[in-house]
Amino acid sequence: MPLNIPVQLPAVDILRKENIFVMDSERASNQEIRPLKIVILNLMPLKIVTETDLIRLLSNSPLQIEVDFMHLESHNPKNTPAEHMAAFYKTFSQISKQNYDGMIVTGAPVEQMQFEEVAYWPEIVRIFDWARNHVTSTLFICWAAQAGLYHHYSIPKYPLKEKLFGVFKHTVNEPLNPIFRGFDDEFYVPHSRYSELRAEDIARNPALRILSQSEEAGVYIVAAREGREFFITGHSEYSANTLHEEYLRDKAKNLPIAIPRNYYRNDRPEEQPLVRWKSHANMLFTNWLNYFVYQETPYDLKNIH
Repeated sequence: MPLNIPVQLPAVDILRKENIFVMDSERASNQEIRPLKIVILNLMPLKIVTETDLIRLLSNSPLQIEVDFMHLESHNPKNTPAEHMAAFYKTFSQISKQNYDGMIVTGAPVEQMQFEEVAYWPEIVRIFDWARNHVTSTLFICWAAQAGLYHHYSIPKYPLKEKLFGVFKHTVNEPLNPIFRGFDDEFYVPHSRYSELRAEDIARNPALRILSQSEEAGVYIVAAREGREFFITGHSEYSANTLHEEYLRDKAKNLPIAIPRNYYRNDRPEEQPLVRWKSHANMLFTNWLNYFVYQETPYDLKNIH
């Protein structure tokens, strides 16, 4: 998908080296097309890594996309240079009067805290409420999925005895749902989290539908408002080495961490990861953009409500 993003963004050079087509803002300005406007609220600590992972998945369609990155005003990131944030990110106050075709909210390293204990929870709530009337479809990932389900539908999260860490097999509950166009009956997704959602809580709410789950990893995709909200508990956007880097980081901190399951060849960390979620990840994001953003959004963004 041609992406209208600043040419100086680090992800541009990284993805071009992978032979992924990325259209920068200079070239996009010459196309007479209304681009899809996507805002990404990036809550992950390593923001440049997450930017690259998400842009990689948004880049495989003939449609043009214009991406805004948003950061929280109530939290200063410690792992990303201030110059990068100033150059490429906007605050909620700067975009709150705009409408967007789509929104992605990433995970955050705060899932072992209660939602109300998170320092930036009040700002998150304002953004979640704003999105309902200013965004056609929103994709909530990992902690954001738990936070969105808790705020909008009072679905609790539960702590796990140990970190759910690895790549797990999933199945489809609604094979005719457009979000699964092109999917196999079984597919794999990386997970990395300390808490879970429970299917019985979600099933009690008629506004929610569990679209996909896993025997080992539990609930994976929950949909609401006819596809205007998708809550995704895993990390389909992860690149090949992300779990490996998390594993080494946790070991270096002497945290109780097991080898990520179903990830390394022969379960040996000294061997390369076996990547078997990339095709699913590309289809997931492409289907979301096509069927729930592009085909549902009004031509005039002022008509979103």
